[in-house]
Amino acid sequence: MFAVLFWTGITLLLLDFTGVLQAYLGWMAKIQFLPAVMAVNVGVIVGLCLLTLLFGRLYCSVICPLGVLQDGISHIGTFKKRNPYKYRREIKWLRYGVWALFVLAIILGIHAFVVILAPYSAYGRMVSAVLNHNSQPVMIVAAVTLLVLVALSLRGGRTYCNTICPVGTTLSFLSRFAMFRPVIDAEKCKNCHKCEHACKAQCISVDEHKIDYSRCVDCFNCLGECKFDALKYKYSWGNAVPASPTPLQNNVSSETEPNGRRAFIAGTALVAGSVALKAQERKVDGGLAEVLPKRAPERETPLTPPGSKSVKDFYSRCTACQLCVTECPNDVLRPGTSLERFMQPEMGFEHGFCRPECTRCSQVCPSGAIRSIGKEEKTQYHVGTARVNLNMCLQAKGEKCGNCAVKCPSGAIQMVEKADGVTIPVVAEEICIGCGACEYLCPVRPVSAITVNGREEHLL
Repeated sequence: MFAVLFWTGITLLLLDFTGVLQAYLGWMAKIQFLPAVMAVNVGVIVGLCLLTLLFGRLYCSVICPLGVLQDGISHIGTFKKRNPYKYRREIKWLRYGVWALFVLAIILGIHAFVVILAPYSAYGRMVSAVLNHNSQPVMIVAAVTLLVLVALSLRGGRTYCNTICPVGTTLSFLSRFAMFRPVIDAEKCKNCHKCEHACKAQCISVDEHKIDYSRCVDCFNCLGECKFDALKYKYSWGNAVPASPTPLQNNVSSETEPNGRRAFIAGTALVAGSVALKAQERKVDGGLAEVLPKRAPERETPLTPPGSKSVKDFYSRCTACQLCVTECPNDVLRPGTSLERFMQPEMGFEHGFCRPECTRCSQVCPSGAIRSIGKEEKTQYHVGTARVNLNMCLQAKGEKCGNCAVKCPSGAIQMVEKADGVTIPVVAEEICIGCGACEYLCPVRPVSAITVNGREEHLL
């Protein structure tokens, strides 16, 4: 039940296009393992490690939304199957090979590889693909990831989690030493293999009376299947064994899985309803004349949101979970398409501008790529500077305009009359905050006559 609550909460947070749920559910994103590592959130990292040392990989079964999704898919695949699983040996070369490449990619800054494998980011992309269906790269990667996940989950339960996922492998180094874990009593075991057939991690070998705790995700399916009291969840560090069953053992029964399945279906229906409501939204310009869509200009330096320290720091910490993209009410943030920063957010002003009073992206970022800032603090961030192309500017051509100067919230653009009597917009770069209002509101199409370029280091 807790797993379903976490999964539903994270999914609704990723679908939170109104920002209402952030105050209540934002903490769920901040306790995800990789974002916590990127944010150097020592408290969360230590807490998750201690949780794993105490109880095993509960994180994978309860907190990780991709893990819970695997369980939901595997439930569908094993419905009415008598013996859905059997013990399989660990594929060490693949499991630890992927993990080593993942760590190396983090060290070398190969972020495209990192964000594709990170479980929270992968799940965020799937949800974002539904909302931001104009981003083809995200849709393609999300679709491929989902297909792989479905294929592996239907066939082998937690195969993805225990073979490919680098977070699962990282936690496995600790889970094999967990204090509390399922233990097989060889003297009572009747070798019926029911626990083995129920284990979606495929880590129970009844013939050898052993459990691979590095792969066990503490789903407790096995406990409900054993009818001979041969399998117990107990304190098993060293040789110490408690005299009586733990409360958790008493609470696990054969009724756990059907209830979990119904809860998962209910959660899915809730999320599907939210997606359907979002799909009904349409943006209209209120006019009758055809307006050419804007196209993003070529920027000398990419723009990163206020709250990020610099371009380098932002992209080194971002896990591409798409949460900030979903939360942005003005469609300023969108997934990147370049190979260097694939699927990591980038700023653009074709559909809106970064309003000075909006700080929603800084409130939701779980990895520390965008630190939390207030509305007053945001106005002090200078993330970019505007530059006018006078060859395209309507005002410079003698036509009446001046939108950029009128709408600039920081007063960085002034209309200045030249010696020949033509009035042109002039940008005071030391005042410009890079919000993009001028670029967005410029009537020139398809590329605006004024472009905002990012600053490598943000000024405060």
